[in-house]
This record gives sequence, C-alpha cells and structure tokens, in this order.
Amino acid sequence: METKLLDPPILSLHFPSVSSSTPNFTRTFFPFPLRNNHHSLKLLAHNSHTDPIQDKQQSQSSKPIYSPTPPNRQLRTPHSGYHFDGTARKFFEGWYFKVSIPERRQSFCFMYSVENPAFPKQLTTFELAQYGPRFTGVGAQILGADDKYICQYTQESNNFWGSRNELMLGNTFAAKQNSKPPNKEVPPKEFNDRVLEGFQVTPLWHQGFICDDGRSNYVETVKTARWEYSTRPVYGWGDVGSTQKSTAGWLAAFPVFEPHWQICMAGGLSTGMCWIEWDGERIEFENAPSYSEKNWGGAFPRKWFWAQCNVFEGASGEIALTAAGGLRQIPGLTETFENAALIGVHYGGKFYEFVPWNGVVSWEVATWGYWFMTADNGNYVMFKLRNLNILLMIAVGEGKQLNDLNSEHVNDCAIHTSKWDLLCATLTVELEATTDDPGTTLRAPTSEAGLSQACKDTCFGILKLKLWERRYDGSKGKIILDVTSDMAALEVGGGPWFNTWKGKTSTPPVLSRAIGLPVDVDGIYNLFPLFKPPGL
Repeated sequence: METKLLDPPILSLHFPSVSSSTPNFTRTFFPFPLRNNHHSLKLLAHNSHTDPIQDKQQSQSSKPIYSPTPPNRQLRTPHSGYHFDGTARKFFEGWYFKVSIPERRQSFCFMYSVENPAFPKQLTTFELAQYGPRFTGVGAQILGADDKYICQYTQESNNFWGSRNELMLGNTFAAKQNSKPPNKEVPPKEFNDRVLEGFQVTPLWHQGFICDDGRSNYVETVKTARWEYSTRPVYGWGDVGSTQKSTAGWLAAFPVFEPHWQICMAGGLSTGMCWIEWDGERIEFENAPSYSEKNWGGAFPRKWFWAQCNVFEGASGEIALTAAGGLRQIPGLTETFENAALIGVHYGGKFYEFVPWNGVVSWEVATWGYWFMTADNGNYVMFKLRNLNILLMIAVGEGKQLNDLNSEHVNDCAIHTSKWDLLCATLTVELEATTDDPGTTLRAPTSEAGLSQACKDTCFGILKLKLWERRYDGSKGKIILDVTSDMAALEVGGGPWFNTWKGKTSTPPVLSRAIGLPVDVDGIYNLFPLFKPPGL
C-alpha cells in the first residue's frame, strides 16, 4: 500500500550554545513526500553555520558504499567500453549519467565527452597541415537542480582514461600537489587524495568535483559541484537474466551508420548514503532512479530528439523508458541522410523493444514543448494449438494485413485454422510528452565547432506512456502499462528545426532480416580476442 504524506511546514530547530566557544547554528529540515513506495523518505539538512565535530560525524555516517567493478558483471551491455582505436580519424565519445530524486522532483544529469583523443594536446602547425582542423579535449557538464548548470572543459585529453572493456572512465582537470592523475578506477579515498578537480565513474560508482570555467554566460550556473554515490543496476538493455542487447543491433560493432548509441543501464537505483553538493547545498538521497547511455563516432546526428524517464506513477515496480530519433548520415560519397528511431521499455524484468527492424516507429516532435511517438514491434501472429499448450509465431509478409490471417497460408506456411486458435498479433507503444519549462541549452560534440551549444533539455517533462497488446483485427487487447510522470527528461538537438518534425522509420526487409539475426558478435570475438574492436 502506498503511503501518502501531507506536505508539512518547514521546521527550524534552534539549538542553544553549550558554551561560549560553541557557535549557535540553525538546522533546517526539508521533509519531502514519497512518490513511489520503493523510494525512501530522506531528511535533507542544511547548516547555516559549521560545526566541525558534527560535520565529521555526519560525513562518517553519510558515506555511500563503494564496490570495485567486478569482471563479467551481470547486466553488462555490449559497447560498454571505450571505443577509441588509436587512429587519427575524427572521433568523439560521450557519456550520460542521470540520477532522479522524486522526493524533490529534481534530477542531476552528468555528461562527459572526449574529442579526437589521438591528439592529447592542441594540434601543432604540422599536424594541422597533415590532418586538418580538429577540436580536442575533455568536457564535463552537469544539468542539475532548478535547471542550473556547470561546465568544465580542457583542450587536453592526456589525463583522460577509459576502459576498453567496461563502462569505466575518468579525467583529472587538476591533480593535487605531487600527485599523479589516476589512469584507471581507484578507491574513493585514493581518488580524493590524488585529484583536486576531476571525476571517475563506473557502473557501480560515481564521484567527482568540478568548477565552472565561466564559459556559460547564457544560463544560470553554479560555481562548483561535488558528488559521491553508488548505483545498483536493475536493467541493462534486454530481459533481466538474459544476454543484453546492442541498442542498434549487432551491426553497431562495425564503423558504419555513425554515430552509434548504446543504453548501458536503462534503469538502476543509486543506493546507500548518496550525496551531491550543489549550489551550496548538500543533497542526500537513497534508492534514487538512475540511468546511463553513451554515443561514439564521427559526430552527433544532423538533428535529433530524445525522451527518457525512470520515475512513473500508475504501476508498481521499476519502469524505464528510453525513446529517440535522429537524422543521420549514410556512409557514401554523397551526403545522404536517413531517419532512425526506437522506443525501449523495461517493466517487470522484461524488455519491450520497438525498432525499425521489427516494425514501424512514427513521431511528431515540435521545435520545443511537444513529443509524440508510437510504434509496434513487428507484424507477426501467434497461434495456439487447440487443447494443447503449444504456441506458434509466424511473421506476416510485406504488404499482408493482420485481418487477412484467416487464410491457410501465411508467409508460405500452411496453417490449418480449424486446429489453431489465433491469439494476439503484436505489441503497440505510445508516448506523449509536453513541457512548459523553457529548457536549458547544453553542449554536444560537433564536427563544425567542437563541444558547443547544440541541444536543449529539461527534466520537468509531463509524460504519458501506454503499452498494450494489439489483436489481429487491430483492436486493443491486454493493457500492459498505462502510466504517467512529471519528471521526464526531454531533448531536441541539432537542426535546422524550422517547424514540427513528422516522420517514421522502417527497415527494408533484407536488412531487417539481417539485423534481426541472433548474432552474438561479442561471443564470436571472444574466440578471436586479438581481433576484437575496442569498446565491444
């Protein structure tokens, strides 16, 4: 049963001084109502004066639990590692980590990027003549509470590191005196002893401290941010207990259809005594819904849209939604572009995937303020042998209609309909999101200007998500999900965005069958590890 709490007034407790040497201080507690029954109510404290003894006791009791990343961990997705192959081709890799705090209706989005790491420092005159202009460096951005922002950037990447095989990376903007920057995951205390400004992140741990570099006068910024929190993954990109999937199919193992995209953790819970110091306030949280993804390749798409949410009302358990679409360039001698889009939903340990190679994805996205997507996950039918618990699933051929399936032949397979009962045919998903929030302009790696203002985001989206079975005659069957959220992350990027973008995407049958093949690229390369590309 869900517990509902009334919003109590802010309570200020005034403690008298014990002696003349002990300062008076006021501690203000902010109780926040529970939004979901799996989130813990947390009292957030802010001191107007500092008590060293109490601060020390609080820091000791408020440390999140660190665990080093184990090898062959569960829920690891393909492409978790760092994809840089050491060549001088134009290349970027970017990572996105989000933690949501439903009790406050606030989110923190951490974004890291490295550009052209083949050149760890700015290009020399000779390198410019040989390779042409290149943008280099490492960036760290945070879109945090109340849509405030911080960005720290350096044109050098010699202190950046990333694991070839796992979602582990870090960078040192400034090392402590007489300390060497880390080049791999290190325990939290060692990181704090060696790094003055920087970050490290793994699937289970995230910590750092950055300073705004003053280059973002177009938005309200904070001067510094510091954080430490641990995370327990709940969903990767696939069914729980099964092999996790590549977001773009097995062809993503090859350098075509760039940029590539991988959801690394569709849903998780940041557990323990986690905290973020933001704009002079220390925010503590437990069991906060978390998410991570990444991109890599030559540059971001020409334009794109995106929606993501892990905080829902209307159903129990962990729910995760990721949906996106973009206009990307097809490899070739001419500038040819194609639409690409997908919707992924995790619920109840199952993964509901809607991609162009198993159906049709359609969208209508405004220049800002409105996102609508719908998709089905394949033209197929399911038959049940009468009086026996035997199921048969058959794909519907191109151009065939679901309501024509009473015939005895579907895709050249004979079905004696007198012995089979026709069950549901496919799944359909629909999402609609809106926002009155003006959004915040963020940076993204671009081929034209490097890490520059390229997209607009908000974490205050109002979103409706529906997922249902569609019967063979087109009618609605069982409702799987019908939920809402007021904490959806929404984005539009690139351009030009002159008006509402309406589109749909599907894959030609030959390519669809190829992408849909159950090819275990990771398993194949494990047999020949010398040929395994980085990042996979």
